[in-house]
Amino acid sequence: MSFRTIEWRDNAVIMLDQTRLPTEERYNSYSDYASVAEAIKGMVVRGAPAIGVAAAMGVALGAREIIADTQESFFRQLDNVCDLLARTRPTAVNLFWAIERMKRTAEGLKGQSLDAIRAALQAEAVAIEQEDLQICKAIGRNGAELIPHGATVLTHCNAGGLATAGYGTALGVIRAAHEAGKQIQVLADETRPWLQGARLTTWELMKDNIPVTLISDNMAGFFMARGEITCCVVGADRIAANGDTANKIGTFSVAVLAKEHGIPFYVAAPVSTLDLSLADGSQIPIEERPVTEVTHIRGLPIAPEGVRVRNPSFDVTPAKYISAIITEHGVVRGDYRQGLAAL
Repeated sequence: MSFRTIEWRDNAVIMLDQTRLPTEERYNSYSDYASVAEAIKGMVVRGAPAIGVAAAMGVALGAREIIADTQESFFRQLDNVCDLLARTRPTAVNLFWAIERMKRTAEGLKGQSLDAIRAALQAEAVAIEQEDLQICKAIGRNGAELIPHGATVLTHCNAGGLATAGYGTALGVIRAAHEAGKQIQVLADETRPWLQGARLTTWELMKDNIPVTLISDNMAGFFMARGEITCCVVGADRIAANGDTANKIGTFSVAVLAKEHGIPFYVAAPVSTLDLSLADGSQIPIEERPVTEVTHIRGLPIAPEGVRVRNPSFDVTPAKYISAIITEHGVVRGDYRQGLAAL
């Protein structure tokens, strides 16, 4: 990869500012957990796995900031750090998975020195980042087998290196197929209203010399009807026990179109994105973001002032529209409730 999405360096969290792409490749440095929380909330870093990594590093920074004379005081303040980070983005379950993993690490070291706990939390955050990279490569290997030689792959939103610690989930599948010499090309939905496909997916695929064509969100059906799309691959922010999947708004529409045209629709995500505590997708919390994301682009108004706006950031694709769910541990088809539980 020719860029780093997020990393721990010199006791600070370094993030590629995704609000500036594609016009500016700028890296921000964060030395306190509150600023990491604001970066997550403000979409400087986005994508479920990358949000998880950022949250873990935020907990590690918060532990360094805590001034405490007793373990009781330290752990009380650490809970406050975790609570603030957990309130940033409600839909991506990786956020909560990473925070809980950091909490377990700290709890397992109760009785040791506070410096030892701080050091262990830093090491755990870095480990989560490194593991994510290897997980994405495994997802890529498992998913690449589903991509035919010469395929045209439609993807929605950005589930690439920018959405993870590197390599990507949906784009990891695409990268692995490309690396295997399958001569694929990509159609990238623009992904309104935040334009992750237009700004981010095309940017990183062009950096890696993977052929990509940008289309607007309402063009997918046109190209499917003409037989110009071989399959669809998307990421996920939360997957319920029955396989219902929350992903960026507009994913559901693509899945319905793919089903109508007999086109395989694949979801690529790490096991940490599974939320088996939820029976189905109706229980997944859906984040609503500021209305200005819909009414403005780059600060320029595109709608009448005062118009009513709804801006759900995610929708839920029912499992019946999903051909397979690709994880680092294998590919699940058919009975998702049984298959996902087995993972």
